[in-house]
Amino acid sequence: YGTATETKALEEGVTPRELCDRYNEIHVDIYNWFEIEFNHFGRTSRPVQTEIVQNLFKRVDEAGYIKEATIEQLYCEKDERYLADRYVHGICPHCGYEDARGDQCENCGKLLDPTDLESPRCGTCGSTPVIRETSHLYLDLPKIKPILEKWINETKVSGFWANNAVKMTESWIRDGLKERAITRDLKWGIPVPKEGFENKVFYVWFDATIGYISITADLTDNWEYWWRSPEDTELFQFIGKDNIPFHTVIFPSTLLASGEKWTKLHHMSSSEYLNYESGKFSKSKGIGVFGNDCRDTGIPADVWRFYIYYNRPENSDYQFTWADFQEKVNGELIGNFANLVNRTLSFLNRFYDGKIPESPLDYDIWNAVKEKEQNITRKLDRAELRGAFRDIFSLCDLGNKAFQAGEPWRTRKDTPEAAAKLLKTLTFLVRDLAILVKPYLPATSRQLSEWFSLESDEWSILGSEEGPDKIAQSEILFEKLEDDRIADLRNRFSGSQAERKAVAEAAEAEATASDTPETPEQSLTALDLRAARITAVEQHPNADKLYVITLDDGTDEPRTICSGLVNDYKPEELDGKTIVLAYNLKPAKFRGIKSHGMLLAAEDEEKNLEVLMPDAQPGMRVFLEGAAQADPPAKRISIDRFFETPIHVEGGAVKVGDTPLILAGSPLKTTKVLSGKVG
Repeated sequence: YGTATETKALEEGVTPRELCDRYNEIHVDIYNWFEIEFNHFGRTSRPVQTEIVQNLFKRVDEAGYIKEATIEQLYCEKDERYLADRYVHGICPHCGYEDARGDQCENCGKLLDPTDLESPRCGTCGSTPVIRETSHLYLDLPKIKPILEKWINETKVSGFWANNAVKMTESWIRDGLKERAITRDLKWGIPVPKEGFENKVFYVWFDATIGYISITADLTDNWEYWWRSPEDTELFQFIGKDNIPFHTVIFPSTLLASGEKWTKLHHMSSSEYLNYESGKFSKSKGIGVFGNDCRDTGIPADVWRFYIYYNRPENSDYQFTWADFQEKVNGELIGNFANLVNRTLSFLNRFYDGKIPESPLDYDIWNAVKEKEQNITRKLDRAELRGAFRDIFSLCDLGNKAFQAGEPWRTRKDTPEAAAKLLKTLTFLVRDLAILVKPYLPATSRQLSEWFSLESDEWSILGSEEGPDKIAQSEILFEKLEDDRIADLRNRFSGSQAERKAVAEAAEAEATASDTPETPEQSLTALDLRAARITAVEQHPNADKLYVITLDDGTDEPRTICSGLVNDYKPEELDGKTIVLAYNLKPAKFRGIKSHGMLLAAEDEEKNLEVLMPDAQPGMRVFLEGAAQADPPAKRISIDRFFETPIHVEGGAVKVGDTPLILAGSPLKTTKVLSGKVG
């Protein structure tokens, strides 16, 4: 319910119900992708919400905590309607912010009345509204203050509220509570069950918090077991700081004023702001990266979940930047957590055939692990989500340092008992990580549990010295975020959603308007093909059909690629040969080893394969015959983009379209596969 829904529906020419149905599906879809689980994902537009809100209002009214008043309210003559608070825009009287809304200033956080704004304007059409009289109902907070303040003083201590929740609530009390309007001149909302106010609905922040109760009632007929038993139930709430007063003042005041027995807030876990690049995330303005945007990046949900939990702004605002996202993912999620998992399990698979050694644990390490796990549990009991999560990464750091100090690659031969003890201890630590990260990184937890064949991931298993005796073959958990990908994302998500949509539509229109399709020869301009000499060929340690090939590509640094040539070439048939390299292909990992490019080979219809082996010096580039030798493309390309260029062999000549390719002044040729595709 509320103003935002009614106004958005008006703008789109649909009913509020239709709008809510559509966005409900969108939200469910995004939450499912993020693996955010609910006992019941409810809605406040259900009949049970109307019943509970109206009954609660009647109890508060009967107790004498509802007042009536006639006020002056802004009215848009052009739209012929009273303007709800948030759809009046103007200058904040407190900080001078020029685009403050009539309910609250996004810049300074002060709660406002629309008539407080300087130079007010209609948020829908932009016209200047006029003032008209209208009658509304108010929650008498000054009258409720004595019982509210007593409850706050007790609960903020026993419920160990977050510091910003305490400060903001105390500020409200210190500045003096005011009567708060709880009705609005809208059609979409819960009707007010009071004579003379039948054409009004309840203000969304009066009825929305009561939705916690009604959604429970929508789930189970036994809802009063939870909401009418404050002695047996602890209510934890997780809120952004701009919504703190509605949960620590407005909602509790309503419950207290009813005179009835209600379960009220126990612990408030309230966060500060997560800002975006150089400004603020703004849902109303479409600035930032939102749930659907995260999904559309192709970056797994667990990677986003990691960053959000790792940097949850519990004590102060935090600034999201794409550079920080890349740094934290590559450094902590991959370089710390995934590194410990990969090095431990791959070592166990490679040298112990996946069997966990029959050895005692290293209790110097294991006791430190158990102590940290107990501390993580204590923090989670107090809803210290970020602190507990970071302690998990501290565990990973402990494990990585133990692996490095223990040097199992050496002790496996010199002192195998020490290596076995270390590997068993670190393997059990990785098993515990599967349990610890489940609330944070569910997909990662499932993957680890699968490798360990865990029958249970109960918290009680943590620190257990009983466990599996064998693990499955593991693989890389996460893909490193490369510079070019981050640069693309930063550019893609700059500006507002509306601006991004306009840019995308303009680009699509430009593409549609073009009558000249790209020729095969033109598609080659995105590719950077160069000669490179093979300096070493080794069997991939984790893949039977792959070679790990070291190249001299004409630069100062050796380059590594992975290539599936085991069934076609022996190492000595490749070593020392010059090949053609897809130089600007984006790196990709093959069973734990990063490949920086791809060598080119021709294949005919009978699946005969021939690696292109020209006579050229490393670093020389491939060009189209007769074409100008342009500068190499600056952008790296995906494997899909590479295969959009139709390189093929015709009569032993390597071509793109009808044009031969030239390297070192001579045509690029094959000797065995005379007709086929090149890739």
